[in-house]
Amino acid sequence: MGLMIESNKIICGDCLEAMKDIPDKSIDLVLTDPPYGKQWARGKHGIGKLKNKNEKFENLNWDKKIPTKKMFDEMFRVSKNQIIFGGNYFTEFLPPSNCWIVWDKLGDLRLGKQIPFAHCELAWTSFNKTVKKYTLRSQGFINDTQDIRVHPTQKPSELFMSIIEDFSEENDLILDPFLGSGTTAVACKQLKRNYIGIEISPEYCKIAEERLRQEILL
Repeated sequence: MGLMIESNKIICGDCLEAMKDIPDKSIDLVLTDPPYGKQWARGKHGIGKLKNKNEKFENLNWDKKIPTKKMFDEMFRVSKNQIIFGGNYFTEFLPPSNCWIVWDKLGDLRLGKQIPFAHCELAWTSFNKTVKKYTLRSQGFINDTQDIRVHPTQKPSELFMSIIEDFSEENDLILDPFLGSGTTAVACKQLKRNYIGIEISPEYCKIAEERLRQEILL
């Protein structure tokens, strides 16, 4: 494999090609939230559809690059451990896990029987630990994060900071091959972890860089 690429930077490009330059097991942790191909916020039977779709989100094609087996193989090759949100959608590529992460979004809004928002989200992990639950409200526009939402499936930085604190050490190198708006990198910078972010969208690369430049990282 190639020489180790520089840490604490964002790479704009295809993650499969970029990961080919990363040596085997040189990454301490992959923490990522890949696109699932579930068409965000469009809902079912009219429930959860947005009346006024945000064209900024729609035009960036963030959900078009669904991970392939080759991408998962590269993530496993370059890293010692992995945490993959939406792992329940990729069970054909992932081995059984003892340690799933449950993000409890406190889905207690009274919206009738057909609630358009998931009460929880799952992340697959490679760790040999017990199931871990994190609680942080996120139901549409009602949420407990201080982040400004710039991506349709953006995870709260508070959530990722808690996960990073529990599953890594200071100065570890963390890779997110589907960086999106940069939450993983922001959380790493806050917690004195090194990071490598890969994002195929030039627009989201710019957004992530801007978040990292902010004096207060939100």
